[in-house]
Amino acid sequence: MAVVLGLGLPQTRQYHLGRDIPDVARAAEATGYESLWVFERILFPEPARQGLYGVEGLPWPDHYRGAADPLVTLTLAAAATQRARLGTSVLVAPLHGPFQLARTLATLDAASGGRVVAGLGTGWSHDEYAAASARPFEERGRALDEVIEVCRAVWGPDPVSYDGHLTRIAPAVVGPKPARPIPILLAASGKRAMIRLVDRADGWLPVASGVEQLLAQRRQLEDLAAERGRTRPIRTVLRASARHSTHPHEGTARRPLHGTVDQIVEDLAAYAATDPDEIIIDLQSTLRDARELQDVAAEVYEKARAAGI
Repeated sequence: MAVVLGLGLPQTRQYHLGRDIPDVARAAEATGYESLWVFERILFPEPARQGLYGVEGLPWPDHYRGAADPLVTLTLAAAATQRARLGTSVLVAPLHGPFQLARTLATLDAASGGRVVAGLGTGWSHDEYAAASARPFEERGRALDEVIEVCRAVWGPDPVSYDGHLTRIAPAVVGPKPARPIPILLAASGKRAMIRLVDRADGWLPVASGVEQLLAQRRQLEDLAAERGRTRPIRTVLRASARHSTHPHEGTARRPLHGTVDQIVEDLAAYAATDPDEIIIDLQSTLRDARELQDVAAEVYEKARAAGI
């Protein structure tokens, strides 16, 4: 059975958001993409005091400048489409008030007919935590736990009540409710994050940073699930950020998922062989405009399906 393919929506500054997000969403759904995805970056520090992903000296990519709000982006896409699922990969959950986030996701799911997938993570940017007046960065794991708990409470039956560290909900009617239980997927690479995923989430959001690394992380996740008695399947949705070029790259110098459409599809095939449930293909960062994004996304989809992906 072919892997489910999703597309990253245009959020970066070369795009006209009000026009291009709906246009790309409609085109992707018509092409055959089964899901549409957004990421979250709320600022671009200048100068950066912290490297990308917290790695010292690693520069932030330029396309992180001015990334559109993920939930506004999904709302525009929801209004323009009928079938495609609408996912976040990832939403930095502790940057949001738990109750407000739960209500926003529920409203979007109700409005879209049950198409939202809540992909959550803790993030890594100290500057983002400071700017959002969020919980201290050191409490990000605890904050994510509370977001998950509040979401499940708010999305459940009335009266809703919750008494947590940050959030207190007196017994109340809270609506609208989601059209169906919203799946929660988590980004997780370390052991503590994987334990949270096994115990609390429906699925996993790894990044395509190497086939062997992905397989090793999956083995660790499967071992933890067995240890903790989880029998329910863990859905794997792999994010593949690709950089398209019209010039072929030859030899060993080419980075994975960088190059022509044929080269990108070849790399996607290697990841598809690891048997993920879904692959998110994000092409937006190196393309000029929405027309090019639509054309390249359609070509990638068609060639991926022809290759048996």
